[in-house]
Amino acid sequence: MVATAYLTSTKNLEGIFNAIRVAKAPQRFTVKFLEGLGFKASADRLVINVLKSIGLLNEDGTPTRLYFEFLDQTQSGIILAQALEEAYSDLFELNRGAHKMSRDEVKNKLKTITEGAYSDDVLSKMANTFLSLSEHADFDAEVVPQKQKSTEEEYREPEPLDGANQLPKVPLLIPGDRNRSASTDTNFTFRIEIVLPAVDDRRIYDAIFSSLKEHLLK
Repeated sequence: MVATAYLTSTKNLEGIFNAIRVAKAPQRFTVKFLEGLGFKASADRLVINVLKSIGLLNEDGTPTRLYFEFLDQTQSGIILAQALEEAYSDLFELNRGAHKMSRDEVKNKLKTITEGAYSDDVLSKMANTFLSLSEHADFDAEVVPQKQKSTEEEYREPEPLDGANQLPKVPLLIPGDRNRSASTDTNFTFRIEIVLPAVDDRRIYDAIFSSLKEHLLK
């Protein structure tokens, strides 16, 4: 597998990446959205196909999970490196350090992989695009595992907490006959543990304690 989409000019690639990272992800990444980021040249529009070819966009222009992970500026270089290793897997199989090769070396490898299906001019642009993308990728950093949320999950109601994250149990002490001496053997202390639900509505907590006061604290 090797991505065949290419840019005719890569001078604005860094600016486009920077603009993407600070902008809100669109419903669909279109020419209009790209122009809204400030890139109106016809050569810049080719970046949409490049983003599709490396897996940051679906064919209909909707952002993929990788796109949202790329928005994290602390991880974007790592995410891009992973995307390139997948999109240019055949190239990396031939040379694990493909991103460090010269343009002519990459061009010749691509020519072999594509079995001469493209002209030298197109192969040069493909090689230049790959190397320009690689300049913004971090192939050496260690991947820090982290739980990622999909765009749908970000808008879901949080599930009740459990385990170590559960709200602490609240002890409720109900004394026996207060007129009895503390030294009396028949003086019992009852301990009731209440597990509070993880909810945002304070009225639920008020109702719980109101009920306790009415039925237990008499």
